[in-house]
Amino acid sequence: MVRRSIVAGCGAYLPDRIVTNQDLARDLDTSDEWITQRTGIRERRIAAEGQTTADLATAAAQRALEAAGIGADDLDMIVLATATPDETFPATATRVQAALGMTRGAAFDVHAVCSGFIYGLNIADNFIRVGQAEKVLVIGAETFSRLLDWTDRTTCVLFGDGAGAVVLTAAEGKGDSGDRGVLSSHIHSDGRHHDLLYVDGGPSSTRTVGHLRMSGREVFRHAVTKMADVLGESLAANGLCASDIDWLVPHQANRRILDATAQKLGLAPERVVVTVDRHANTSAASIPLALAEAVADGRIQRGDLIVMEAMGGGFTWGASLVRW
Repeated sequence: MVRRSIVAGCGAYLPDRIVTNQDLARDLDTSDEWITQRTGIRERRIAAEGQTTADLATAAAQRALEAAGIGADDLDMIVLATATPDETFPATATRVQAALGMTRGAAFDVHAVCSGFIYGLNIADNFIRVGQAEKVLVIGAETFSRLLDWTDRTTCVLFGDGAGAVVLTAAEGKGDSGDRGVLSSHIHSDGRHHDLLYVDGGPSSTRTVGHLRMSGREVFRHAVTKMADVLGESLAANGLCASDIDWLVPHQANRRILDATAQKLGLAPERVVVTVDRHANTSAASIPLALAEAVADGRIQRGDLIVMEAMGGGFTWGASLVRW
């Protein structure tokens, strides 16, 4: 028998404030039609004044723990993926740890921008596989609205705030693709593409938090290619093909990217979980938010094969294959 991780529960949290395309059009030279046609986004959630990434992460974590039927003191570890931490240090994960009442184990942040949840899932799965942890909480949480230049219509319309979480627990399996749980994860990066997607600030350079900068056309081109490639890599590693996939749960960056990726895989559009129209791009939170929604509404069922994939600034990209 082979030790592996299964998803015992998931949860999500979205701030109350909804900002529609029409709301943005009041202050920007844009329109609902312009945004929707280019991105598929119709609205996004924005964190309230004083509401932090840790607040969003804690709310999603509590729901995931409830779904898994375990308490915070049962956890061995918290892995929080975020590009918008509450402070330079300590890790925002330690604030979540304290808020949950977890007094044992370890908590730390992972920074891979939009790919952060896949990176975090990979890290947590590896800790479980080698026997260093039994139960791990993996969170993706962002307050990306705090990084936006709200006068730049090419970027500020794209992003939103939110958090999603999953609980991984150790289990035994046969070691093949029929096992429940995380079958494999595959992560990559290429720092040569830094200037295509970044935030122009930081404590060691400008000492200030800057704004998000993006070369949209180039990011789109790389995203479609890299995400299709890593999906192919994950399927090949498990002796599977695209027709075996029940659900694609992608990073919710842009509806056109989602459609193009599904088309390259030959995957039917109705097999792609899409939340970008209501959530916009929530960076590391987008995959667990979409996953939690599809589980809650009954689309994802026991035994389904799920592929999660993302690409983010750095560039970073990756995919995880999970048997539900």
